[in-house]
Parts: sequence; structure tokens; C-alpha cells
Amino acid sequence: MEDLILKVENVSKYYPGVTALNNVSFTIKKGEVRALVGENGAGKSTLIKCIMGVERPDTGHVGMNYNGEWVINTDALEAQRHGVFANYQNVNIADELSVAENYFLGNQPRNAFGIIDWKKMNEESSKILHKFSMDIDPREKINRLPLAMQAMVTISKIDLNKNIKLVIFDEPTALLENEKTKILFDFIKSLKEQGVSVIYISHRLEEIMDICDSVTVLKDGTYVDTQPIENVSKDILISMMVGREMSDIYNIRHFKPGKELLRVEHFSDDDNFRDINFQVHEGEIVGFVGLVGAGRSEVMRALCGLSHKTGDVYIRETKTDIKNPADAMEKGISFLTEDRRKDGLALQLPISININMNSYKMISSNGVISLSKEIERAKDFCKKVNVKTPNISQLVGNLSGGNQQKVVIAKLLCLNPDILIFDEPTVGVDVGAKEEIYKIMEDLTSQGKGIILISSYLPEVMGLSDRLIVMAGGQVTGDFNREEVTKLREEDVLLCASHEAVV
Repeated sequence: MEDLILKVENVSKYYPGVTALNNVSFTIKKGEVRALVGENGAGKSTLIKCIMGVERPDTGHVGMNYNGEWVINTDALEAQRHGVFANYQNVNIADELSVAENYFLGNQPRNAFGIIDWKKMNEESSKILHKFSMDIDPREKINRLPLAMQAMVTISKIDLNKNIKLVIFDEPTALLENEKTKILFDFIKSLKEQGVSVIYISHRLEEIMDICDSVTVLKDGTYVDTQPIENVSKDILISMMVGREMSDIYNIRHFKPGKELLRVEHFSDDDNFRDINFQVHEGEIVGFVGLVGAGRSEVMRALCGLSHKTGDVYIRETKTDIKNPADAMEKGISFLTEDRRKDGLALQLPISININMNSYKMISSNGVISLSKEIERAKDFCKKVNVKTPNISQLVGNLSGGNQQKVVIAKLLCLNPDILIFDEPTVGVDVGAKEEIYKIMEDLTSQGKGIILISSYLPEVMGLSDRLIVMAGGQVTGDFNREEVTKLREEDVLLCASHEAVV
């Protein structure tokens, strides 16, 4: 028992109409890196909240070995005092404050007069930034950083704590490119060497095979099994998680490109990208890949009228000027943004309103909304994208990440767009929901729709794209057709994304 750090004993947690956890039990040793896997809705997030003291189990308890004494954390602050820290999937950070202010929030160094010692705070922050290879000013405001860099700030903040016993990482690499993922893995290895335990949650199973010592599987709120990592494979884990074997999820049908839907020429803005040129055709998936700061998302946001740009845009060979997102939607372009919770959803509103949000004028007459059509359309599109929910009155904030993403997609499809931009569409989404999203993309291209896919996950973007455009430093450094993509190695793409090749 002395080598254990955590005991989860017969934990159950119930919400109205939902059994989130059902009699879950397992233990974790000191210095062990334990993967926690399962589909969205398996109970992982609820279990983490119970470990952190944010939620209390209805039955059972979570025990923590703190310096030889077994304790139960009753809230997050108590958990932190006992050395438990969590890095959550959704970036949880004060975005109006600087990097340094976030690092030392609530614990600012002060001088002999009790005044905040800004010089020391910035110096200490610079050391952390250097350790994690982040070339940013500690005085920079968080909201000016790319989302991936914000994620690295939250990860690196953990290193400021001196009394670390257990760290929980929830989808930590969802927004990180390969270089930053390696830095994270080195950090996890250093924690392990110090005897710190880690719970690692990820839908990227190859990462689990690389970094974890063991794996615990949850399914539908119940405990399935715990195994040493050397006893399992990715296929075995998938079978344990979803209850069935799965084929190559990137093996979607590809169609012969049709007429030109979109052409962008000499696209530039003041800061993020310059002289970007590309086309999208009917039935085509055009993938965009690059490291953090490459300018991929910025190009698409400018295309949809969210920022200033120069250059020409043609829709079905007709030159057009897109002034704002409403204008883009009117012209047949829909944008699934990188941060679904911030930009894509109203979490405190029901599914029915979220799905119809951009298209109420299609079901209104003289300014009056047809409630029967609202319900009919919500049910129809929920069915089309397979949103798993008891009913369409369910608040979107109560859905799993995969189902939230499918609600955003349904909202876009309501407009019947010709061109869909998917920016990191499977971040935080389990393998089963990923397969469903890929099948939605296949169905859209079979109808002659054009898709722009932005993804930091190379197997995904390389496996799905008919054409692959690589960006680095705001410029296109590689442009590959489908035949060339099938022959590419990930190292080739990374080479282009690192400015070292121009194709």
C-alpha cells in the first residue's frame, strides 16, 4: 500500500437520467504514468472531477496518499495542497492577463514593502518559458497568443509547483504540433523520474503506447480493465473501448474533383500570411497543415471576413468580396472554428436552438419563427450527424466533446453550404466519433461539396486530403496532389512545415 498514490474505490456518480460512473475501482502507483481511455461519455471527465474534489461521488470514494496519510480531497484547492494538479482539455486561463501573471496568479512574489515584484516575476517566468522552448515575452497577454501556445502555458505552469504528487493531463496534445508534443513528453518523463504519478487522457492511442506504463479502460461509465502497456495494442484498446473492431478510419471514398468552387489569389494580411494561392473543387478535400504560427487558421478567418486582407476571392469563378461571416455564409461558405466552445456553441442553450442559430430566417415568416420547423430541423440534422442525446432540449454544455462537435457541424449543414472549412474538427473527440465525422465529410464530398480541412494531426490530414497544402511562416511551402500525398512520409511534411523546403 505504501507504493500507491491513488485509490478509486467503488465510485459511482449519477446525474438526472445519466449514470456517469458505475462502481469504478482501480489504483495507481507512485511514479506511474497511467493512461485513462474510453469513448466520449465513458466517464473520464467525471472521474477526473472526483479525483480533483470538484465533484463528490454518490457512492464510494477516491483516496489520496499524502506523505503516508490517506486523505480525501473535498475541493480543488485541497487537492492542490495535497499535490494534485490537472491540465484540462479546454484551455483554462485568464486571457486578459499576461503570461507571467497567469503563472503566478494568486502567488505573486512581493518585495519587502509588500508590493508585487514584477521584475522577479518576469525573470522567473522567462526561465519556465525557456525550459519549455517557448519564444514569447512573459509580459505578452494570453489572448494575443495562438491557442496552441496558450495550451503550452497551462502545461508549463504546472512546473512552478514544488509539491507535486499527481498530475492529470486531459488531451494535452490536442492543439500541439510534433515539436511541442516532444517537449511535453520530456516533461512527463522528468515528472516520473521524480516519483510523480501521471494520469494521461488521450484519444491518440499511439501517444499512449509511447509514454504510458499502463492503461485503464472505461466504457459507458463502467470499469473495463487495467493492463500494462506492453500487454495491449492500439487495436486491442479500440476493441475494449468501443466493443468492436474498427477498420482504417481514414479510409473514406475519394471522388473525382468537379468544377471549381473557390479560388483564392495573392491573399495577404498585415501580419500572419502573404501571397496565398489555392483552389477548392466540387467533391474535394483540401488539407492545410503547418506548425503553430504558420497562418493556416488566420487565412480561413480572413477568408470569412473576420480580419483585414488583400487579394482576390472567386466563388464559382465569380470575383467576390466577403466583408463579414454573415456575408461568407450568404455566399455558401461555412466555418467550423478551432475553438468550438468559445466560437461555435452557446453552451447554456439547448441543441435545437444551437442547430438553427445561423438559419432562423429559413424557418421564419414576417419575423416569426416556426417552432414546429425548428424542432423538425433540429431532429433531422441530429439524426444526419448522429448526435447522441436523450432529446433536442438537452443543453449543449451537457454533451460530450464529440457530440458537441457534431452539433456545430449540424449547425453548418442547416445552411446547405457549398464550401465547408473544418478547423481542427476532431480535437478532443474519441475514435468512434472521429470515424463518424470522417463519414460525414465523405458524404458531403459525394454531394459535390468542397471541404477545407485544417489539422495539426498529420495522420488525419494526410489520410483524408485529396490535396495537401503545407504552410510555414505565413507562406505556402508545399502543395501536393492525392497521388503525391499517398507517397509522403510525415517527416517530408514536417520538413516543408519547417521552412526547409519549398515545393
